[in-house]
Amino acid sequence: MTLLEEFGRFIESRQGKSFSVTTMHHARRALLDWHGALIAGSNADVAQMLMQAYVEELGVGKCSVAGTTQKTFSRAAAFMNGTISHISEFDDIFRDGAYHPACPTISAAFSLAESRDDSIESLLAAIIVGYEVSTRISKVIQPSHYEFFHTTGTAGVFGAAAACSYLLGLNASQACNALATAGTFASGLQQAFRSDSMTKPMHPGHAAEVGLNAALVAQAGMTGTPDLLEGDAGFGAALCKNPRWSELFEGLGSSWNIEQMTFKNHGCCGHNFPAIDAVSHLLSQHPIDAQEIAHIRVGAYKASNEVCKYVHPKTPFEAKFSLTYTVSARIVLGRVREKAFLPDALGNQEIYALEDKVQLFIDQECAEKFPLHRSAKVEIEMQNGIVYKHHQHTRHGDPDEPLTDQELLDKFIELTEPRIGLSRAQDLSDTLLKPSSAPVSGLSKIWAGVSN
Repeated sequence: MTLLEEFGRFIESRQGKSFSVTTMHHARRALLDWHGALIAGSNADVAQMLMQAYVEELGVGKCSVAGTTQKTFSRAAAFMNGTISHISEFDDIFRDGAYHPACPTISAAFSLAESRDDSIESLLAAIIVGYEVSTRISKVIQPSHYEFFHTTGTAGVFGAAAACSYLLGLNASQACNALATAGTFASGLQQAFRSDSMTKPMHPGHAAEVGLNAALVAQAGMTGTPDLLEGDAGFGAALCKNPRWSELFEGLGSSWNIEQMTFKNHGCCGHNFPAIDAVSHLLSQHPIDAQEIAHIRVGAYKASNEVCKYVHPKTPFEAKFSLTYTVSARIVLGRVREKAFLPDALGNQEIYALEDKVQLFIDQECAEKFPLHRSAKVEIEMQNGIVYKHHQHTRHGDPDEPLTDQELLDKFIELTEPRIGLSRAQDLSDTLLKPSSAPVSGLSKIWAGVSN
């Protein structure tokens, strides 16, 4: 039996079975967080350009797209929402796989569920299954995969295909075919976010559309290549070095990776987080006056320095991928959320001056622990010679230091209130966080088309 055939059996085996209260609660947290990221991106320039590009697709179909009252077909909605939900950089992370599962997985499953009038509870179950399949694949192909590829665009196709296969009730063979077809379209190069372009958020949008399409054509009878993962010219051979396929099914069905999500506490690339959190700790423990700082030394791992490389960023994109800027903004502004990437912040001379005092280097201990641990060591040296040090072993929001439900809700309200109003934001969160047999379309009625 091939690896994808085994996953196909797993997807079929979950049909009609319930999940624990705890697992379903984690799925609700993921769905809430996706909605926050989706709505946060709904009035961005990239979202508006998508509306223009898809104008002929809008106005027909049953599926909602954030930022417009017009509906479209499920595949277009999956692509558009998958893209929009990644724009703000607030989407969740599966740390062990360097992967953002929500944008491709939930965007595809949500559109399909809405087109079929499925219930919220059915959607949650599909999300759990999609997360499980794709996070497992993302984990065993690291760390080499992340040298060149954006895992959200590559592993994301499997999350979308698995979730949609579950919703469609595909049997083991059909689900295998869906995964196999999706896998051959896996793509997303890291170079796309090593410069200021609008391509990066399209990676999960593409993955969402690919996964949904693969499930639909599998349902219609189209076949895929069962050994696509492990074959000599397959996914593993092409996209990573020495994939650990022997670990792929360890504990499958006995635990759920959706319970191990990282939820972002800051509105930027996750590689910035350990250093921001370390600075937050030092500011909470010591009387640090930004005007009296002489030097800031940040030791982290290779990816943080390579991906978050911009200094004195000129655009919101560059700022979100700037370790020097986000650390400085945390000190000056107090938070690294949306306001940190507005024009006033980007032109803040206090942040600009503080950046010049930041020295980045690769810390060997931090580098050796990546990707299983995202850590940083920060030293803040004052002009009087006092040095404050902190080793941040993980990110606030990671599974070993998770955001509380209230912290997650506070973040959601902060992102959604400016765009849909407090009343709608509260209605949406109330609906998302409690068991409900209501249709998925009830959720989109709250948020679709409302953005300022």
